[in-house]
Amino acid sequence: MKLTIERSDLLNALSHVQNVVERRNTIPILSNVLLQAAKGELKLTATDLDIEAVDSADAKVSHEGAVTAPAGTLFDVIRKLPAGAEVELETQADNQRLTIRAGRSHFELPTLPASDFQTMSGDDGATAFSVDAKDFARLIDKTRFAISTEETRYYLNGVYLHGAKNDDGDAVLRTVATDGHRLALAEIPAPKGAETLEGVIVPRKAVAEARRLIDATDGDIDIEVSDTKIVVRAGRAVLTSKLIDGSFPDYARVIPKGNDKKLVVDNKSFEAAVDRVSTVSAERSRSVKLSLSEGKLTLAVNHAETGAGTEEIEAEYSSDAMEIGFNAKYLLDIAGQIEADTAEFMFNDPASPALVLDPSDDSARYVLMPLRV
Repeated sequence: MKLTIERSDLLNALSHVQNVVERRNTIPILSNVLLQAAKGELKLTATDLDIEAVDSADAKVSHEGAVTAPAGTLFDVIRKLPAGAEVELETQADNQRLTIRAGRSHFELPTLPASDFQTMSGDDGATAFSVDAKDFARLIDKTRFAISTEETRYYLNGVYLHGAKNDDGDAVLRTVATDGHRLALAEIPAPKGAETLEGVIVPRKAVAEARRLIDATDGDIDIEVSDTKIVVRAGRAVLTSKLIDGSFPDYARVIPKGNDKKLVVDNKSFEAAVDRVSTVSAERSRSVKLSLSEGKLTLAVNHAETGAGTEEIEAEYSSDAMEIGFNAKYLLDIAGQIEADTAEFMFNDPASPALVLDPSDDSARYVLMPLRV
């Protein structure tokens, strides 16, 4: 194999695939990226056997061929080469090394045979649709913070993607994530072909890699979903991931319907106040008590070992006085998603979940379970 390629083109393609590689691997070839040179392009593939990322870049190919090389090392070498450099990649039949030349720089990396590299196959009968990259990024951003990190509840370790009907009966493409303590939901008008998408659970890592891929994309991305895999195509880059095999809980049951006590606060002021008073909260529970009374909200933390703190902010509230506790981190996560100047909290009683709404975006909803304070 022998080719010449622009450093920026190679770096861009490598950045799309190398994050899939696990740094610690018991199978050596899974630490490598597959390089395939043919027909005027270099194709790069990386996998951890659950996710596969593929991208390609234009190259001047002198000799076609394929080899695998350490993904992390190759990425670091190319990243540190001067901008605008022409990079030459070459393998010799008698030398198990990948030679990298750029100007006065010369590197040799160990390789493993391309024939040992495993790639993932696509599934037939997939549901296929196209969606605006920014819309899909929003579906991810509004929900992924609520993905569970508890490995025992594996079916919560991802984002639930599905076609649904909104309150007006319109078809939407919806994402939901929950860890049992909070829930985030976002939706967009369903793209053509996604209206009847059966619910699938996209793993956390695949969600992160898809989001990274979208960052470099303008216009539409193509998505295919089967019973076992999801494929995201953005330009020349393709991400394929296995889905989580499990049943997502009936999230509609936990979204409050009858919460009639409405609190409206300035979101930035609320976020800053929560951040300040939680400085003295116990690290494990991070609980903050919200005391609601007419025209004001008082946030308080009182812990025997770590200290106490209170802060009062103006608020629109005209229902019965109430005290309710929440995890400070969860409050901050949700405040970070609110795009309007104000945030709306809908309460029922201190033991029931709260519904949080963004006045500027009625297609996103957040549910928070209270803590005992």
